[in-house]
Amino acid sequence: MNSRRLLTDYMALALVIVGLVLVFGVSTQNFLQFGTFRNIANQIPDAMVVAVGMTFVLIIGGIDLSVGSVLGLGSAMLGLCLVRFEFPLPVAIAACLATGLACGLLNGFLVVRWRLPSFIVTLGMLEVASGATYILTQSRTVYVGEPIERVSEVAAFGLSLPFMLAIAVVVAGQFALSGTVFGRHALALGANAESARLSGIRTRGLTVAVFALSGVLASLAGMMQCSRLGASDPNAGIGFELQAIAAVVIGGTSLMGGRGSVVNSFFGVIIIAVLAVGLATLGAQESTKRLVTGGVIVAAVILDYYRHRLNKA
Repeated sequence: MNSRRLLTDYMALALVIVGLVLVFGVSTQNFLQFGTFRNIANQIPDAMVVAVGMTFVLIIGGIDLSVGSVLGLGSAMLGLCLVRFEFPLPVAIAACLATGLACGLLNGFLVVRWRLPSFIVTLGMLEVASGATYILTQSRTVYVGEPIERVSEVAAFGLSLPFMLAIAVVVAGQFALSGTVFGRHALALGANAESARLSGIRTRGLTVAVFALSGVLASLAGMMQCSRLGASDPNAGIGFELQAIAAVVIGGTSLMGGRGSVVNSFFGVIIIAVLAVGLATLGAQESTKRLVTGGVIVAAVILDYYRHRLNKA
C-alpha cells in the first residue's frame, strides 16, 4: 500500500471513530467524559495485540482461529506458574509467551508440512488449546491477585502499562510490515504465493514465522488480560478470534491476502470498542450489540470486495 492510500485509510477510519463518538455523545449524557475514553483505552490492549498478529496472518492469505484459545492457555500457564509453582513474575511471563510460541509454531508447521488450509489447522488448535486450558485450570478460575495486578496498576495520565505496551507493539508491527524485508515478503506472499516462491522468497519459513508471531502475541494478550482481571479465567478467550478478525477486516486488511495495515487494525479495534461502550451506554442489550457489530463487519467485507475489484481494474 502506498503512503497516499495509507493516509487516506487512516483519515477515513479516524473520521468513523469521530463520527461514532459524536453520535453517542449527543445520544447520551455520560459518554463524552474522560473516564469513558480512559476505560476504553485500558480495556483494549489484549485486543490490540491479538489484532497485530491477525493482521500478518490475513496478509499472507491465512487465518488463525486459535488466538482466543491460545490467549486463554497462555493466561492459564501464567496463573499456574505464579500461584501453584510460585515462580518469579519474569519466569512466569516467559512461560506464558513460550506457550503461545509453541502453539503458533505448530500451527505454521502443520500448514506448510502437509499444505493444509490454515482454517482447519487453527480450528483444531482452538480445540486443543481450549481443552489444555481446562485441564491445567481444572475448569476453575485461578486467582492470582497482586503479583500480576501490579502490571496494570502502573499508569501515566490514567493509561495502564499494558496499553502503552500494546501501542509499542502496534508501532513495531507497522514498521515491520512497511519498513522491513519481512513485511514486504509477507505482502508478496499474500498477493501471489507462487510468484513469491519463484522470486526466491522462502514462503514456508515465512508462513511458520507469521503463525509463530500470532501465537506469541496471543499469549502476550493473555498476560495483559490476566493483569487486568487479577485472575486466569479459562473462559476468557472464548470468541476472541472473531473479535480480532472483525477489527482487522474493519481496518481494511484484505481477506484475500496481499494488503493490510497494522495501524488500520488498531483503528478497527477502537471502532469495535467505541461501538460496544456506546451501545452499552444507550442501554442496548447484548443481542443488539452483536447485531450492530455484525452489520458493521459485513459492510466492511463488502467494501473490501469493491476495493479489490477497483484495484484490479
